Amino acid sequence: MNGLQLAISWLTVLPVRGPDEVDRGAAGRAIAWAPVVGVLLGVGTAELMWALGELGASWLLAGFVAVAGLALVTRGMHIDGLADTMDGLGSYGPPERAREIMKSGGAGPFGVAALVFAIGVQAVSLAALAEAGRWVAVVVAVAVGRVAVVLACRRGIEAAPGAGFGALVAGTQSPVVGLAWGGIACVAAVFATGNYWQGPMAVLLALAVTVLLVRHCVRRFGGLNGDVLGAALELSVTLAAAVLSFAR
Repeated sequence: MNGLQLAISWLTVLPVRGPDEVDRGAAGRAIAWAPVVGVLLGVGTAELMWALGELGASWLLAGFVAVAGLALVTRGMHIDGLADTMDGLGSYGPPERAREIMKSGGAGPFGVAALVFAIGVQAVSLAALAEAGRWVAVVVAVAVGRVAVVLACRRGIEAAPGAGFGALVAGTQSPVVGLAWGGIACVAAVFATGNYWQGPMAVLLALAVTVLLVRHCVRRFGGLNGDVLGAALELSVTLAAAVLSFAR
């Protein structure tokens, strides 16, 4: 349970304290629990949107509030990672230069564009799911982002030079763990959409694209860091929510 406590303390602002000392073993256990944290966040997101709908808010407004709530409860780490990663990928020069841009603290044009796209698509897609009463799909979309984090930390992935968080978690996850969580997400997506192909397709597409993103980032930046994990998480949530919203 220390792994779950550490995952909650890392990935949310909830008042849960993890162990005092964290090594790669503890970090790996925390990452393996990340999808459970995603389910908790997804349930909270669905409840927030339902409450706003009951109060008479439009579903589109509820979608934007939900995305803002997710950013707030996760300290904005993931959207910051998305912006930094896109700025790094859009830069010229060697990996060292790209990593410097990512650490600069500012948001360049690539980062801003990525944020506008991700936030907009997530809000509109979650609104469509809520309007259709597909609350399980809302939970699945949010949780899939945390499954992407597990896959991004699979064995064989090295940490980028100077990466603090990346050095703790890169290469800690067995492929079996990632595949197991991916399979669970696909099964949940069947219940979320009511059909046997569109829900799993949404999950698999989101995870496949983020695996490719992480692979490219590892080559471009010389390894994995926390910003890349945030980018993988946000991209997978965006894609999963969008494709899940297509279901009728």
